[in-house]
Amino acid sequence: MALAPVTTLHARRHVGADPCGSCATCLVRATCLPQGLAQSPEALEGLGYGRKRVKRDELLCRMGAPVESLYAVRSGFFESRSVIEDGREQVTGFHMPGDIVGMDAIATGMHGTAVVALEDAEVCVIPLARLGQPEVQRHVQKAMTHELSRARGMLLSLGTLSAEERIAAFLVGFSRRMQALGYARDEFHLRMSREDIGSYLGMSLETACRILMRFHREGVIAVKQKRVRILDMAALAARAASYDPHHRKLA
Repeated sequence: MALAPVTTLHARRHVGADPCGSCATCLVRATCLPQGLAQSPEALEGLGYGRKRVKRDELLCRMGAPVESLYAVRSGFFESRSVIEDGREQVTGFHMPGDIVGMDAIATGMHGTAVVALEDAEVCVIPLARLGQPEVQRHVQKAMTHELSRARGMLLSLGTLSAEERIAAFLVGFSRRMQALGYARDEFHLRMSREDIGSYLGMSLETACRILMRFHREGVIAVKQKRVRILDMAALAARAASYDPHHRKLA
């Protein structure tokens, strides 16, 4: 799979696009732009951000490649994959609009995972050179803190929860993230496969499918291919309650 080329915002201006307007109206601009910059054309022009379109199944980052930029997901969904010692692939994360991809590579200088588009997508490119700017640095540090908190929650899930609780927690978490993006929290399309969900949650494909169908039979969710409708959020949340590290009500 080939890496997609980058189109700079400056270059897009010369083919009739309005980069400042595009960022100012972007629903997830808070991901890649520190507060206030989207309303400042001069500051935005000086950031040197680019934009990249990535086709389905195309690589955004190659495992082992030097890290040159971070990527703020503007639209579409991505999946991170790593190769474990025995040569098998392990799904390590899913990325949706509002996420920043590549922060785990800053410490080592190279990408530890391959990041692949699950559908046609677009990202904003944040050059590492821009991280020296105080306002950008503070913004990325805040995003890194949020990502570390999410990673700790995932480790807690894998280490302490049953397979059923992990599936429930995954669906509740996905629902929350969709709601935060302005979509319905009780009905959504899972871009990833059942096998990838199982890999991410540390279980087999068969186990993931069996639990999803059990929830379906019990009337907690309705599943049709990749479409999921949550019929009883309280019941689903109750099965995932021990996952919530902040002891917040999940429904």
